[in-house]
Amino acid sequence: MTTEVIEFPDFLKIQQVVGTIEDVQINKKAKKPAYVLKIDFGEKIGKKISSAQITNYTIDELINRQIVAVCNFEKKNIAGVESEVLVLGAINEQNEVILLKPDIKVKNGSIIS
Repeated sequence: MTTEVIEFPDFLKIQQVVGTIEDVQINKKAKKPAYVLKIDFGEKIGKKISSAQITNYTIDELINRQIVAVCNFEKKNIAGVESEVLVLGAINEQNEVILLKPDIKVKNGSIIS
């Protein structure tokens, strides 16, 4: 992986925010297994939709789970779903996404800095 150097002001443009997953549905049109997530980011940002390939988690494991997402990318149509946010995670040795989350519960809409 090549690392491109960016200026700190560019990093500050990325809006990384904590939200809570409220609803999970299977994205039936996706080529690779994926879920459609409804995520609550608090009063200021509101509720957003994301299509995410995180099927190493069960639906029950995802409901009410806090996650970190980028909230200011352009919307992207993924298998018929207008994905509004990018849920963040690390890729493990089994090529599974391990979701990023705060260690303790924080208010939805909390900014990651």
